[in-house]
Amino acid sequence: MDAKQLLLTRQSTPRLVAPAPNAEQLTFILDAAARVPDHGALTPWEFIIAVDDGLAKLADIFVDAAKKSGADEAFLTKVSNMPYRAPMVITVVAKTQTHDKVPVLEQHIAAGCATMAMQQAAFSIGLGAVWRTGDFAFDANVHQQLGLSEQDQIVGFLYVGMPAVKAPIKPLKNGQQYARYL
Repeated sequence: MDAKQLLLTRQSTPRLVAPAPNAEQLTFILDAAARVPDHGALTPWEFIIAVDDGLAKLADIFVDAAKKSGADEAFLTKVSNMPYRAPMVITVVAKTQTHDKVPVLEQHIAAGCATMAMQQAAFSIGLGAVWRTGDFAFDANVHQQLGLSEQDQIVGFLYVGMPAVKAPIKPLKNGQQYARYL
């Protein structure tokens, strides 16, 4: 797939099945993430990969956080299944630091760019991916159980696998409608 086709046809793939990316595919996905703009070469990100038993651990973390917030049984059941929406979940964390020239917001954006690059990389090799956030990205219990520090912020959970169905390519949006000139 050439770059132009990738940029104009990329889309989220919410229905994903096994297999998870193999070692070579995962290396490509992670290497693509590490190539995003990174002012100051701070590499303000961490990728926490859940696959196989890791999905069960992530489910336990979500359930524990939901219990601590007073969730009912129906929600706990839903939460326990969330990591299994795909054979791999990559939790992308913005690992920020104080810097004279690189504000925290820019570091969060870099981590977001890394997430988008991983999704595009997956799409380019025939895999599917969907970037989700939700309340658990901001939950202190989830952060603690993932070993994050106080200044760390989850920017998303990237679900990766094989597309369950071949989705039609969405119509191209006209980007000019969102632009204006000074």
